[in-house]
Amino acid sequence: MSDSRSRLLSVVQPATPFDPAETPAGGPLLEPGLADVVTLQRRKAAEVSGGDEESFFLDTLAEYQWARDAAGLAATTLDRLAKPVLEICEHYGLAPWRLTPRQVDQYFAGSGKRARSTVRQKMNIIDSYFAFLEQRYAGEIARRYGVAVESPVDPFNRPRHRGDFGLRVPPSQRATREFFGRWRDSLDQARKLLIARRDYVMGKITYISGVRAAELCGVRIGDLHWESGQWGRFLVSGKGARGSGPRPREAYMFEEGRDLLWWWIEDVRGDFADDPDSNAPLFPSERIPAAVSALNVTGPGIAMTPSTFRRALKVAGDRFLTGPVQHLHPHLLRHAAATHNYERGMSLWEVQKMLGHDRPTTTVSYLATAHADPEKASLAAAGRAVQRLTMDKGNLR
Repeated sequence: MSDSRSRLLSVVQPATPFDPAETPAGGPLLEPGLADVVTLQRRKAAEVSGGDEESFFLDTLAEYQWARDAAGLAATTLDRLAKPVLEICEHYGLAPWRLTPRQVDQYFAGSGKRARSTVRQKMNIIDSYFAFLEQRYAGEIARRYGVAVESPVDPFNRPRHRGDFGLRVPPSQRATREFFGRWRDSLDQARKLLIARRDYVMGKITYISGVRAAELCGVRIGDLHWESGQWGRFLVSGKGARGSGPRPREAYMFEEGRDLLWWWIEDVRGDFADDPDSNAPLFPSERIPAAVSALNVTGPGIAMTPSTFRRALKVAGDRFLTGPVQHLHPHLLRHAAATHNYERGMSLWEVQKMLGHDRPTTTVSYLATAHADPEKASLAAAGRAVQRLTMDKGNLR
């Protein structure tokens, strides 16, 4: 079957001798060859169907993802770039360049209404996609469909990010210390002792090292480096800044974390049913894949998933956490690690290094509830200055 282009070519009549008398009043004087080209373009534009417009939209979306892939974004980030655009276009059954600001307002205030941070993220993604269309396809879309490309996210509905809308308030140092103490004392009475010990170690390491749930679940036994630094470090697959994708970074054991991990490796980890070699997960799941179980062989287990860890920590928080903070999750422990270490005297740069942040402004947002004392800090700074002057025998050098 011939395509649309061949059909268009077949309906163009052979050029006839040019007769000035046949020129329309006010029409342009075109040469025969140029007239054929103009006629072809007009007929092609007139025969564009809805299916052609949809295919063209999908092509632009795919090219947008290729461009962002070339910019270095991770695969998971690329997948998120397309979903909000497809979501609102499928809701209205329109190509994106036919959307109006009013339709976007109605969708996100109605059936598409989500948490404020989610709506802000989706609208920013849609606005970025339209910036791509305006840069690369505005002229072609105008020629094809007679529509000017203009983002439906205008100055009136564009979200303004003024920090986190929901402030994460971690438990106090005393409440956290008592929480882990009660949890540790309850381990011997647990119905599944092995699983209870695993969940406790994961929760305590999250608080000590400030790692994310996904980072901790992905750690392998071979990622532990006992000789690094003062107390040892372990490698995690970090989040990556600005959507650039996971990248390895070092997390810190500290003294308490080193003792806890050493006990876990020496006394507990070998009781799981898998083969604990260097490629095995540090915190395995108690479940064995059906394919491996059918073979009746011992091999590396599967890692515990972040969702399972979150459920276990939530149950522990409901049982053992006291005080105004009632619900506990891994990221709140990460905030608690940052806040409590900062309150104990760790500098902002050191907290940023511990959390693996790319920008100090991100670390500052974690310290929103930290108890700072500028007067005490001023006295401490004055004391250090006096000490330096005494060591220098009163000479400023």
